[in-house]
Amino acid sequence: MQVPERFSNLPEYAFPRLRALLDHHAPGGEVVAMTIGEPRHEMPPFLAEVLQSHTQLFAKYPVNEGIPELLDAISGWLSRRYGVTVPQSQIMALNGTREGLFNAALALCPEEKDGKRPVILTPNPFYQVYAVAALAVAAEPVFVPATAETGYLLDYTALPPELLDRVAIAYVCSPSNPQGAVADRAYWRDLLALAEKHDFRIFADECYSEIYRSAPPPGALEAARDAGADPERVLSFHSLSKRSNLPGLRSGFVAGGPDSIRRIRQLCAYAGAPLPEPLQHVAASAWADERHVDRSRALYQQKYALADRVFAQTPGYKGPEGGFFLWLPVPDGEAAALRLWRETGIRVLPGAYLAREQDGVNPGHSFIRVAMVTPIDEIQAALVRLRDCLYR
Repeated sequence: MQVPERFSNLPEYAFPRLRALLDHHAPGGEVVAMTIGEPRHEMPPFLAEVLQSHTQLFAKYPVNEGIPELLDAISGWLSRRYGVTVPQSQIMALNGTREGLFNAALALCPEEKDGKRPVILTPNPFYQVYAVAALAVAAEPVFVPATAETGYLLDYTALPPELLDRVAIAYVCSPSNPQGAVADRAYWRDLLALAEKHDFRIFADECYSEIYRSAPPPGALEAARDAGADPERVLSFHSLSKRSNLPGLRSGFVAGGPDSIRRIRQLCAYAGAPLPEPLQHVAASAWADERHVDRSRALYQQKYALADRVFAQTPGYKGPEGGFFLWLPVPDGEAAALRLWRETGIRVLPGAYLAREQDGVNPGHSFIRVAMVTPIDEIQAALVRLRDCLYR
């Protein structure tokens, strides 16, 4: 029986691959999981009451694009956070941002661009759904290294013009996963100009936008407004997973131009997975409240300062500007992860598992990703153990 070839070359996903590397070895100390970006800070305390008051709505099929209360809360947040006015008709509620990043490519990537196979640009390392979305629409995924030389941001402007002419979609993550780099206003301005010149859409994955060291990261939608860009040029994706410590809620949204959102809504009406309506009410309450976000951000800022102290003498260390990952240099990420597990019981992710090899080089090979999601006292002890194991 035949199967599709387009996914045949996918490597094993990062976390099953990590289990295969580590789990047949005994941990060398108290186990500390620092692999997955699953926030462990306190959830918004008022959400249980909101959920309880809407449980009867589990008896109804949910509204696919989002209930008015949720879309209104998201629109209000975008106005407060970025100073942009986005009507409800230009927002689509998502069952987790991963679903949206995938379905938006299905809805918006053309079969051809100027008679040629379209290209989807992807950072390298990257969130793995970007590459799968490109393969699903038969586009050519082009992996663009995000390395120390580029400030861990993508230099799409350095790509050949003939390649850029084929680009249909460019994924950008800011703050970036895994490096924690932040795209500033000049970066967005230059990228928007490039997208206008070569006529492609920007998919801005901004799920870590509310976790930052000092200044709030600029957003793609505000940059597009300031540049007077075509409203269809940018789609912005956000999530409550990181902002509100609610990864299990599976609630996010995409906002963009009216035609783009209309096409995404149309596709999702056929094949989407709408968020249950009681959970949409929970999400609406979370987007409307900033106090819990401020408290959580303050804890992450303490963790940045702690990591800076612990790794102050570590060659090549660069603390993140946003997000909650450390991207630590090592000779070999797999070897370092295995050594850490066997000698200390700390689980981290080899950087190569988040990247693809290009011209014989994997830009994540010489790194490990460390998720600073557990309580700060646990983080402090774990980072010292990690430093002493790998760098001393």
